Amino acid sequence: MGITIRQAVEADFATVLDLIKGLAAFQQTPEKVTNSVEQMITDKDLFHCLIAEDESGKMAGIATYFYAYYTWSGKSLYLDDLYVPEAFRGQKAGTMLLDKLFEIARTENCKRVRWQVSGWNEPAILFYKKLGADIDKEVYNCDFDEAAMIACIPMNF
Repeated sequence: MGITIRQAVEADFATVLDLIKGLAAFQQTPEKVTNSVEQMITDKDLFHCLIAEDESGKMAGIATYFYAYYTWSGKSLYLDDLYVPEAFRGQKAGTMLLDKLFEIARTENCKRVRWQVSGWNEPAILFYKKLGADIDKEVYNCDFDEAAMIACIPMNF
């Protein structure tokens, strides 16, 4: 079966959210997904998503991304989620999504593409290394969710 890559449209958001929830379940953190279709619609100017689709129109994977600015390098494209459901793995959907993502980054004059991979996800790490990614093991994520941001104000250190 052939896979094609296209940009998501608003009508795709419910299925995209289902795949995001599938990724969270794969990562054993389903409770962390708080996004909704309504929020995606509200944020559609910021929300970018590529869809891998098979010949029947079924989603074979997604790559969600946004643009960022890093002071050390400049404009960058940040890959937030890359997910290919198990039924579609081995059909090059992930590689095709990354190829299209890199094409977009070049067209948009991005200086780099950045993403994260869980340290336990050895198949993904091997996939990214095979493609030539530089995997930095020295950086830690620092997150504040909405409740933590509110609880932290004012910051009395």
